[in-house]
Amino acid sequence: MEDSVTDSGPVPRRGRPPVSDEQRRRQRLDISRHAVRLFAEQGVAATSGEQIARAAGVSERTLWRYFPGKESCVEPLLTKMIDAFRAVLHAWPAELGLTEHLRAAYQPVLDSSSAEDIEAVLAVVRMTHDEPALRAAYLVLRERAEETFAEVLAERLGTSPDALDVRVQAAAISAVLKVAADDFARETAGRGLTPDVLTDHREQLAHALALVTSGLPDGGTGA
Repeated sequence: MEDSVTDSGPVPRRGRPPVSDEQRRRQRLDISRHAVRLFAEQGVAATSGEQIARAAGVSERTLWRYFPGKESCVEPLLTKMIDAFRAVLHAWPAELGLTEHLRAAYQPVLDSSSAEDIEAVLAVVRMTHDEPALRAAYLVLRERAEETFAEVLAERLGTSPDALDVRVQAAAISAVLKVAADDFARETAGRGLTPDVLTDHREQLAHALALVTSGLPDGGTGA
């Protein structure tokens, strides 16, 4: 709606100010946290969009504007895990092998000083084994991340992201991350999120990636 005009000039429009991208991102993440809690407490099938919206303090209209279905509410939290590896891959120094870099720099969740977000992400990973709709959302996000992996590997190798060997290695890295995340989620279910568990996860990830990146420059493994 355009601003109205009077003899004294334009009249500012009334209503809510537009939501910024940062506000939208935070609200989606907050909804995701509430959805994961409800899914863990009562299961996906027993959780409605209305319940998620009420818990997050938003309208159902807002919920469905941000998410096409209740299962997709887990995506913002899962994306924090996948983006954590994207970030460390983009920061990979030329003088280091990948696994050496991972041992020093990898964190399981991006931009989170809260153990609660890590626990929530791992709760989703655990639920994906019993909830096919959540598993589908999880695997789609991981498949999309392969493009980033291929771009970084191609730059490292001086070739095209579309090259077969690059795409195969990117897919292998994605598979390693999925397996490592599954093991991490299982371990924390019994032991909690302790420094030892986090160290073991980082070491397991680095060791597994060494097996699939041996052809990369700088030794590939960093071992």
